[in-house]
Amino acid sequence: MRLRTVFVSVFILLSLWTALYAQRRFGGQRPWWYDEDDDMPIPPDAKEKTEYAFARLKYPSYGRPPDSIWAMRGNWTIDWPKADRHFAAGVRRLTRIHTRSMEQFVDLDSDEIYNWPWIYAVESGHWQLTDKQAAKLRDYLLRGGFLMTDDFHGTFEWEIMMQSMRKVFPDRAVVDLDNRDAIFHVLYNLDSRFQVPGVAAISQGVTYEYDGIEPKWRGIYDDRGRIMVAICHNMDLGDAWEWADNPNYPEKYATLAYRVGINYILYAMTH
Repeated sequence: MRLRTVFVSVFILLSLWTALYAQRRFGGQRPWWYDEDDDMPIPPDAKEKTEYAFARLKYPSYGRPPDSIWAMRGNWTIDWPKADRHFAAGVRRLTRIHTRSMEQFVDLDSDEIYNWPWIYAVESGHWQLTDKQAAKLRDYLLRGGFLMTDDFHGTFEWEIMMQSMRKVFPDRAVVDLDNRDAIFHVLYNLDSRFQVPGVAAISQGVTYEYDGIEPKWRGIYDDRGRIMVAICHNMDLGDAWEWADNPNYPEKYATLAYRVGINYILYAMTH
């Protein structure tokens, strides 16, 4: 009981600190997205067997001990569950892919990853894969799997992301994707792409975070020229999916985010 009381007290203090920080950062005004309830009811058809499900990668957070209070939810859960379920609804509406309405968590410490051809990793600028997890991810990708990384910004978070990615592929280069690549033309022609910002950036009148001013569409290829890893750096497609139904979030960013995600899914399922 004493431990539970301490935990609850710490949680309340952290919540109050976060609220005060947000008010101070945004000129005393709570941003429009701050009080939004992230909870969503479980869809009635959540257990339906389908050909595609939004699979979210679970990973340990950089610099955070597994038993720390900050690691209890983890960076890998950012934008969940709204981003996942909104995007799944969009895939249902905009394609003929038989899509599950409920997301799937994928833990690299199990063999679950081999059941899902498309995996999404949010805030990969905060991940810290173990050697064993990196080896599992490498094996999955070389067998034909596909990883999409999103929502990390600037040079510092890029380096954190690459510390783990170098464990996954120490012998493969990360390259800028060519506009002519099939991944940008599977369903939508995406030659004219632009930075997709998160809600915090928009609230401050910009589209970037830290020094991540220029959006980067990068990837890692296998020996056959197939993209195994699609890297969305200096942008936040997850926020665009999450807030697509909110009039405060600009439609043009949400539209591009859905098109990119759908192209990546179709590419992963056909290449």
